[in-house]
Amino acid sequence: MSATPESPQSPRSPQTPQTPHSGGRPTVTEREARQVAEAAREQDWRKPSFAKELFLGRFRLDLIHPHPLPADEEAERGEEFLAKLRDFCETKIDGARIEREARIPDEVITGLKELGAFGMKIDTKYGGLGLTQVYYNKALALVGSANPAIGALLSAHQSIGVPQPLKIFGTQEQKDTFLPRCARTDISAFLLTEPDVGSDPARLATIAVPDGEGGYVLDGVKLWTTNGVVADLLVVMARVPRSEGHRGGITAFVVEAASEGITVENRNAFMGLRGLENGVTRFHQVRVPAGHRIGEEGQGLKIALTTLNTGRLSLPAMCVGAGKWCLKIAREWSAAREQWGKPVALHEAVGSKIAFIAATTFALEAVVDLSSQMADENRNDIRIEAALAKLYGSEMACLMADELVQIRGGRGYETADSLRARGERAVPAEQMLRDLRINRIFEGSTEIMHLLIAREAVDAHLSVAGDLIDPEKSLGDKAKAGANAGVFYAKWLPRLVAGPGQLPGTYGEFKHGVDLSPHLRYVERTARRLARSTFYAMSRWQGRMETKQGFLGRIVDIGAELFAMSAACVRAELLRRRDDHGREAYQLADAFCRQSRVRVDELFDRLWTNTDDIDRKVVKGVLSGTYEWLEQGVLDPSGDGPWIADTTPGPSARSNAHRPIR
Repeated sequence: MSATPESPQSPRSPQTPQTPHSGGRPTVTEREARQVAEAAREQDWRKPSFAKELFLGRFRLDLIHPHPLPADEEAERGEEFLAKLRDFCETKIDGARIEREARIPDEVITGLKELGAFGMKIDTKYGGLGLTQVYYNKALALVGSANPAIGALLSAHQSIGVPQPLKIFGTQEQKDTFLPRCARTDISAFLLTEPDVGSDPARLATIAVPDGEGGYVLDGVKLWTTNGVVADLLVVMARVPRSEGHRGGITAFVVEAASEGITVENRNAFMGLRGLENGVTRFHQVRVPAGHRIGEEGQGLKIALTTLNTGRLSLPAMCVGAGKWCLKIAREWSAAREQWGKPVALHEAVGSKIAFIAATTFALEAVVDLSSQMADENRNDIRIEAALAKLYGSEMACLMADELVQIRGGRGYETADSLRARGERAVPAEQMLRDLRINRIFEGSTEIMHLLIAREAVDAHLSVAGDLIDPEKSLGDKAKAGANAGVFYAKWLPRLVAGPGQLPGTYGEFKHGVDLSPHLRYVERTARRLARSTFYAMSRWQGRMETKQGFLGRIVDIGAELFAMSAACVRAELLRRRDDHGREAYQLADAFCRQSRVRVDELFDRLWTNTDDIDRKVVKGVLSGTYEWLEQGVLDPSGDGPWIADTTPGPSARSNAHRPIR
């Protein structure tokens, strides 16, 4: 669990501010914080991106259609492992026990190691299974349906833990040393977040001081370290002070969890994911060899962001699994439960919820599979697609689970153990809702994802016109930027006026009984409208655009819906060509697109008709105490203590909760 170090802003600066205050935390301005995040961004676009083009008003269907497919050998290897994993989940995993005991049994973790589940994404030459992203995600959806905490355990280990950053940035020696361990025996964790640092990494307080002998000494405290309680290896982000021979900056290290000076001070507990081995980890004078540094000094945030480009796909994959389960329970329960002489599913108020769950599950699986296959092929830059999948999947999965609880009524609110105790089927609907809620925060909260995607969506504009709205740029720089912007917009703007979405016969290959071509024409027209709206907003607000987070969030949400509609149509056509429930897939894609179009039209209305301005005034009043009288008449059951725990460097005064599993 970790908020991600991402910002929508445009300034560029290569270094983390080094001015400390008490406790070692650097003091930074808002602009400096943005500069650090911007410097970590991958700023080049060397490969095409469907989603990037979509935000620019260009509907590049050719980038996703025909739907890419895995090679036969990869599919065969993936299906073979899924069969083994399914058998393990059905015979060895007791999800109810994990929920009761708030812990994954050691024998389950050991069994997963023996099965190779910890090495799904690791190359076979290092002892891993070498699965594609597509089948890795299918495996996570499967195991996550048995118990979401196990999905989080495997995902945190492989998607953001030691294997992924080493795969991209590690030396051959590091790969030879650590990847075989991660494939079969060792569990890894990723440590970025601190008690007072989430998505603002410029204030990172954990420090790695060069020891003069080629190594570093770590001091600091990390919060919400998923897998940290049981981990053998840690990826730690720490700030290296700038000094002679050291460029400094936030840097990534592989650290042995059993190193002297490391203490897991607490195993954290949450409203969901009760089996999650998540803790608070303190480092006191922990020595790390220079050979354990990943990449160069100052590359830590870039490594984290690049790792997350595909690592984010694991979370929406598990949301797909949740959607499938919600659909199954909704179908079975709504057929069995009768009200006023007929099954509740046939009452429109309930039926609309079931239709939403079915259509959304189809679309979400389409988004994840398409993004994953594009990641495997490595022909496209999928940083925006993966971010959209994470954002859309986490939001929609929560809605589906909430609708399931509503469909189940009082039984949806009742725990599975209570249902079992009184003789009914133990359906953990309320647990699903609790477990899914974290996904809107995991690996970048919805608010941060909105800003990250918005920053990428306007990248082309900032590249040509960014200096025009930067108050620190000289008149000469602004004049040059103005000339460049004039050339760019003279070519770009006319293309937003008309397009194939206005021609009735366009995308006719998507008409087979059910006609999906009107939806694709809608996506094409709406992409141009979205780009025009973005341009108008930039012209209107200029440098203040970065403060319009409500507007930016709606722009991103529209793009997410358009991406999901595109993926759903392309997947339906794939299934039709493969004679794999094609007719039904077309029906689901049509239903989803019709539902999505309603949401998109509402979002466009809210771009310009909203309460953003008055909301800001109310917020200022709340913070100033103007409305404090409104809080009277209740008691606050919260305990005493600081809002944020003290993280002053030093030795731990608490017992070590670390428990490696062997």
